[in-house]
Amino acid sequence: MRQVKKNQFVGCLIGQCLGDALGFVKEAASTAVCGTYVEDVLRPKKIDALEWGQYSDDSQLARELLLSYVSKGMFDQKDYARRIMVIFDKGRVVGGGFASARAARRLAEGTRLDEVGEPAPYAGNGTAMRAAPIGLIYYDTPAKLVEASRDQSWITHKDKRCTAGAIAIAGAVAQALGNDPIDAKEFCLKLSNWTREYDPVLGHALANDLCGWIKLRPLDALTKISAVGLQGEFFNQRWEGISPFVTTSVLWSLYSFLRTPEDYWESICAAITPGGDVDTTAAMTGAISGARVGMEGIPHDWARRVTDRGEWEYDELVRLAEQCYETRFKHS
Repeated sequence: MRQVKKNQFVGCLIGQCLGDALGFVKEAASTAVCGTYVEDVLRPKKIDALEWGQYSDDSQLARELLLSYVSKGMFDQKDYARRIMVIFDKGRVVGGGFASARAARRLAEGTRLDEVGEPAPYAGNGTAMRAAPIGLIYYDTPAKLVEASRDQSWITHKDKRCTAGAIAIAGAVAQALGNDPIDAKEFCLKLSNWTREYDPVLGHALANDLCGWIKLRPLDALTKISAVGLQGEFFNQRWEGISPFVTTSVLWSLYSFLRTPEDYWESICAAITPGGDVDTTAAMTGAISGARVGMEGIPHDWARRVTDRGEWEYDELVRLAEQCYETRFKHS
């Protein structure tokens, strides 16, 4: 078993929440607006240039998954589904997605768990954005990683493309925890092998295209990635930049990480540059990058600002990630 550090677990959660918060202030903004934000605020790290810190449902639901794991000592689909229902029912969700909200309402109404998920062809990124903890929990057991990614996805989304996106993000976190330098080709091939059963389009792009795209500048890569698999999806008409369509947002997050796998901040800048659903792309990128670099690679002053309306702030999140690590290695 390869050596995994506690601060990588912490880095994954804090990295996600920080990326989410940095993107949330520009969610659905245009490519031009987000490009200016990256160049004028993020790259020079002008922390006093804006008031921010709130993260969105992306990180709230990832946090709930970790809380479930610490409570149960394993991934428990029923417990996690209950937590999703409760956080929506109590009105605590920030920027909640359509499919997850509908599934939570159905659960609250007593619908069976296997019937609450939004059916195909709805393929939003709500399952992928919360999947990073699965990569922490099952980083060394790919079969369990795939199974748990699928099971947590089906709570809210029945489209297999959503399952594939969740597997890709969890799998990326699992690989990021390694000690060896990132080999982009090997990294992508593993993700392709794990996802192609559920989404051949994503599997093909991972195996054949992404390694070439990471050599492109963000705005050049955007023209390639933003169209993958859309083919009439309603997301295509409503969003500039990267839409909430699961396949493109996952590919963009992987692109952002693989361009600069040892540089958290630059990866976040790339995640936000194209505009669109940038809280989610930055959350997913931040989780993968944070797992890779650990807390040493995440700007501390910025990280300490994350909040969920005055609750679940930096110190509480750190403790939760540490508890997850301790739970994971309790019997190792």
